[in-house]
Amino acid sequence: MEIIVCIKQVPETNKVQVDPVTGVLIREGIDTKMNPYDLFAIETALRIKEKMGGHVKVISMGPPQAIEVIKEAFMMGADDGILLSDKKFAGADVLATAYTLSQGIKKMGNFDLVITGKQTTDGDTAQVGPETAEYLGIPHITNVLCIMEITEKNITVEMDMLDTVEIAKLKFPCLISVEKDIFQPRLPSYKRKLETSNKDIKVLGINDMDDKNEKKYGLKGSPTQVERIFPPDENTDKEIWEGDGEDLADKMFEKLKEFKFI
Repeated sequence: MEIIVCIKQVPETNKVQVDPVTGVLIREGIDTKMNPYDLFAIETALRIKEKMGGHVKVISMGPPQAIEVIKEAFMMGADDGILLSDKKFAGADVLATAYTLSQGIKKMGNFDLVITGKQTTDGDTAQVGPETAEYLGIPHITNVLCIMEITEKNITVEMDMLDTVEIAKLKFPCLISVEKDIFQPRLPSYKRKLETSNKDIKVLGINDMDDKNEKKYGLKGSPTQVERIFPPDENTDKEIWEGDGEDLADKMFEKLKEFKFI
């Protein structure tokens, strides 16, 4: 079974700078990590590989330093990976990102299953996975809680629909976006780090894509643009209450009313 996992490098801190002209995050020179949701996607792929056999490949889009998350994926057990990196990809919104990923996935050859994390911690849109599937012309399901059954031809999953939990079966090829805690991600292996330290990672730019139309990538291909990005305000205020249970319950009730939680 050929499985492709989409992964992303995200800021490790909320103290990031924003380009005043484009309104996008300045990713160079900041501490980064793999998007936490993508760890669950990789673990899901590896569990399927252990059961069904095959290969797990990862694909990421970002600046040159994003190659580090591909190396981390190798340490977890991924077999191959490519990085989509080109200045013309920069500033992409969810639609342009999904289109770029779909073009990159097509360059990776035939596949049965594409897996993404539910969302990224630097965007939280949860849109890139489904949009990538639409560009690839394959069925997709989001909010996958667990994999109930998998065969050579299809996969049956349980998905969270907010008010209900539903079961669906998809034929391959298809895409699923997984929830956190679908599996406990394994730790990177130091042994695999040594074994894969010299492993080749292809870096593809716009000239490597089948569609080289610059108007479909990066800022030029983005129908939406972020007006402002800012870190959340920090609130370190605290109150210490003393009293018996009844007094503390009354104070808690009044405080909840003050904040309009009740």
